[in-house]
Amino acid sequence: MTTVVAPPGKPGALELADIQGNILSAYGKEGFPKARYLLISSSNAEKGRELVRWLYPMVTTAVRWPSSKYGRFGKARVERPTVALNVAFSFWGLVALGVPVRTLETFPDEFVQGMARRGIILGDILPGVAKPPWDPVWQNEESQDGASKGHILITLNAQMDPATGEAVPELEAMTSAIRTFCVNSAGALQMLAGHDSSGADFQALSAIIEPTTDGFQPTAKEHFGFTDAISDPVFSGQFPRDLEAERARGNGKMTSNGEWVPLATGEFLLGYPDEAQEIPVGGMLRSFGRNGTFMAYRKLQQNVVAFRKWIDETAPRYGAVSGIVDPIAARATLMAKIAGRWPDGAPISLFPDYATWVATEDSATATVEERRRLSNFAYFDDPDGVKCPLTSHVRRANPRDTNGPAPSDGRTPSKSGTVLTDRRRILRRGLPYGVCPADATVEGEHGIVILILCASLQRQFEFMQQQWVNYGADARAGNDTDPLIGLHGDKAKFVIPGDPSEGRLPFIADALPQFVETRGGAYFFVPSMTALQMLGLGIIDPT
Repeated sequence: MTTVVAPPGKPGALELADIQGNILSAYGKEGFPKARYLLISSSNAEKGRELVRWLYPMVTTAVRWPSSKYGRFGKARVERPTVALNVAFSFWGLVALGVPVRTLETFPDEFVQGMARRGIILGDILPGVAKPPWDPVWQNEESQDGASKGHILITLNAQMDPATGEAVPELEAMTSAIRTFCVNSAGALQMLAGHDSSGADFQALSAIIEPTTDGFQPTAKEHFGFTDAISDPVFSGQFPRDLEAERARGNGKMTSNGEWVPLATGEFLLGYPDEAQEIPVGGMLRSFGRNGTFMAYRKLQQNVVAFRKWIDETAPRYGAVSGIVDPIAARATLMAKIAGRWPDGAPISLFPDYATWVATEDSATATVEERRRLSNFAYFDDPDGVKCPLTSHVRRANPRDTNGPAPSDGRTPSKSGTVLTDRRRILRRGLPYGVCPADATVEGEHGIVILILCASLQRQFEFMQQQWVNYGADARAGNDTDPLIGLHGDKAKFVIPGDPSEGRLPFIADALPQFVETRGGAYFFVPSMTALQMLGLGIIDPT
């Protein structure tokens, strides 16, 4: 097994050759705007291990290729792949490959139980209410029958031909090769179908593509119209040391004196100390667990037509209450209050009104220094949410310093982070799927597949999803849920505080329809290259 040696003066550099590349790299932002996700079921342990052995040489590691914008670690050199391939396993996938019980019993309960059976915790369903239909490929995830589930997740992220806007042909070639391998297994391996209404045997994804004067280019937009994937957390060892401090500003953790530093590596990679300076006890810390992580795969349908219709109907009322005469400004401001950011990603905390945003929009997105400001902000000067509502999407998903300790004077918040927030951060990967034209009047199949990576699904992802997204206590909002991605009941509302300096009353946006619905997914373990080799060889617990 090749490892990357930390160069002199770079203590703490990660073993990149042992870490799968999709943990450290958001491929969509690094030149891979097309993707296909494949789900494999195995009814024969040896055939499953044979597939792993065949895939192993093709797996993309975290070793930086020469053209990476993040620089290089260590001495290993690899070329940028045309298609990045990565592999993950559900709990029942590990069972299907013959992982010993002694190792299986060390996995956390939420991973063993699976995402589908934790729907109430995650806000995917309401108690006593029928669960919305998932895509066929995911409908067996709630079953107690391990053989009926998806076992192996293969993600393929591909470069794009800028002349056509289509994925490079290697994506189809690799998909066909995997399909053929499964066909040749005499029924032991199945590439599961039913990822959409057409019955496709893979989930197709693509960044939203825009035409240029000489071709096409990918964007960072999602279907509601917001710039996405801006504030991923930064942790120790993730970047070369000369970039780490810079990248941590706004994306790491805030110290008591208001400085930003990287989060602990163990919040995202197994086998390292976390923010509590602990390494979880159990078999997952042996060589099988180190340099791996957990993943929540979530296919989220975006009801774009309903979102646009609700915004169009609500914006005039919001403008009247807030004193915004221009209907375009009222609509844009309402969207920004819901998301916590303007469409280009500029935080409403830094650009609190439409005129300020428009005046600085070009500079906020054009220069490197201004672009960094899109993440470098806090909420200490906005305790009541006048600029950025406490219940806006980005403030709920990452409260930053909102939940800090009470200040000594009882009123003015300090620039400080909290253990509560620091221990709930998640890495977000994935891409949009489907298309939704600007003139669409009927909902189609469009949304985003989000891959959530963290060391503890329960402490990080599930806590955030339950307590911050679907409960309102920490945002001082009672039972109000996240206005964008929360589970909306019949009486869902979103309160936008008024500006007391202008004598403005709060605006209550009521009757929020369901903007986002879960269409499938599962929990997976993303092993290190060492563990992947162990899985392929069937040598996991030699004692």
